[in-house]
Amino acid sequence: MTSHRRRAKFRPLRLLSSCLVLTLAAALHAQSSALPDATDTTAPSPTDGPLQQSHDFSRPKLISNDTILRMHTAGLGDDVLVQTITLQPGHYDVNPDDLIELKKQGLSDKVLEAMQQHNSGSSGFATHPVPTASTKLTAQAAGLDEIGVYYKGKTGEWIPLHTERVLFKQGGAVKSILTHNIVKQDMNGHLEGQKSSLVLPTGVEILIYAPAGTFAEEYQFLRFIEKSTWREFRVETGGVFHSETGSDRNQVEFHPVRIGPQLYTFTVPVDIIKGEYGVLPPGSSNVKGIEGSGKIFTFSIVE
Repeated sequence: MTSHRRRAKFRPLRLLSSCLVLTLAAALHAQSSALPDATDTTAPSPTDGPLQQSHDFSRPKLISNDTILRMHTAGLGDDVLVQTITLQPGHYDVNPDDLIELKKQGLSDKVLEAMQQHNSGSSGFATHPVPTASTKLTAQAAGLDEIGVYYKGKTGEWIPLHTERVLFKQGGAVKSILTHNIVKQDMNGHLEGQKSSLVLPTGVEILIYAPAGTFAEEYQFLRFIEKSTWREFRVETGGVFHSETGSDRNQVEFHPVRIGPQLYTFTVPVDIIKGEYGVLPPGSSNVKGIEGSGKIFTFSIVE
């Protein structure tokens, strides 16, 4: 009897404990169901939602050849272009072909030189340019060991132009006396032989390796007058009455581009008239009133 009463007394406590256990288990199950399954591919991820644009301000945009050309086309002057090149981060393609193209599009030597100096690290702005085939050509890099004029061979090497002796003679003495020196004597260049021994195609690239302190503009690109057994050209005008028959008749327009210290290149036009040509370096023979001999670099265009 007493044992039955004791079991009856503790039965509600057992029922209450069972209910608490069941309630706790249900709560834990509900909490675990609310957490996303690690294998559930539909669970939201931190990258869901609209993409956020990334702004990397640690690397400024480099100015390039195209930037400078756009500024030039917009009418900005050389001083502005040079200041931009000097003070702004940038990298410029300044190998010989690039410089020739930039010159054709109107950039001045002052701007081109600033671009070269920037790439060489001598500008005021610290930069680390991407290496190119040639950022600044030197005579040693070009394989040149002597001042002179060269042409580019088929394999890209620089080959010396043919060198000839030229005699300078004054002409027009009678005209000068009769006109009381209004029509002055001419300085004519005379070369033996009808043809140069070197034949080059049109469009060939010419390189001038100038002495220190000398500029390519001091050279003259000349088309010779062909005679039966010699060639000649005029390097001075005949005076005010005969300026149309002076040196302008023999000079060929050319636009040398500086590609390195003492180095300049220009291209023989593809539409140039076939004939005999020469590149006359500056010297005492070009000074008015001086008669003597010198050298000239010659070649023929036959096509």
